[in-house]
Amino acid sequence: MNRSPSQIIAKTFDTHEQLLGQFRRNNAETIAAAAELITRTLKNGGAVYICGNGGSAADAQHIAAELVGRFTRERRALPAVALSTDTSILTSIANDYAYEKVFARQVEALVKAGDVLWAFSTSGASANIIAAAKLAKEKGASLLAFTGKMATTLERLADICICAGSESTARSQEIHQLAYHVICDLVEMSFADS
Repeated sequence: MNRSPSQIIAKTFDTHEQLLGQFRRNNAETIAAAAELITRTLKNGGAVYICGNGGSAADAQHIAAELVGRFTRERRALPAVALSTDTSILTSIANDYAYEKVFARQVEALVKAGDVLWAFSTSGASANIIAAAKLAKEKGASLLAFTGKMATTLERLADICICAGSESTARSQEIHQLAYHVICDLVEMSFADS
């Protein structure tokens, strides 16, 4: 049965509103804890490294821009790197090793104890994200995970996991964006006078 454009639009908005309401009720404390983890890491001289595939790679770049640049307030630049931005690194690692290692190899080179790896995987099972997460944990970094589905491998590895609670990649990414904007806002408040 074909649905009209107005029916598709209404269904999408209804699904988003239901998911957002559920997420808001269940994740306020987790979002605050994530912001505190990032703030503490940055105040202690650590850095934030962010990784994800596809739309989540764009989210990684978005977050790095908010932290290095600014979200809404003037303050000092904060050290954040999106691991999805250097095409020469990504393609050489994928070609010379395997796509599964595109983020882990960068974690090996850059991440140190006291840093945060902020890892996005709506499935919670992306092989290259899991490899990077495991290595970051071995190196003594904290792991902040953003997933769509619950009870995933990435969630089990994470110090803090923000799960959108949806099987839909698109709906998960919408929730993720709102959550990371709130995190960026809270982090920035802690550095507003620096």
